Amino acid sequence: MFRSVDWMLLDPTAAEPVAVGDLLSVDAGGMPIYRVTKVAAGHVWVGGERDPAEREMPLEVFRWRGASVGQAAA
Repeated sequence: MFRSVDWMLLDPTAAEPVAVGDLLSVDAGGMPIYRVTKVAAGHVWVGGERDPAEREMPLEVFRWRGASVGQAAA
């Protein structure tokens, strides 16, 4: 189960908008929440808590990036 998460808007124009291990969601705190396993050319490979099967998705479908509470958010 995911711990408490601080959500921030995803900035797709940032040099590195996401990194492996980040949490992503379409809605802040909404479901489903995915964990990034790979990043390449505007796409991310993600796995979910309920369905850990890895899948490729375009980064543009996500609006929120999460940081676990206690983890420094840049």
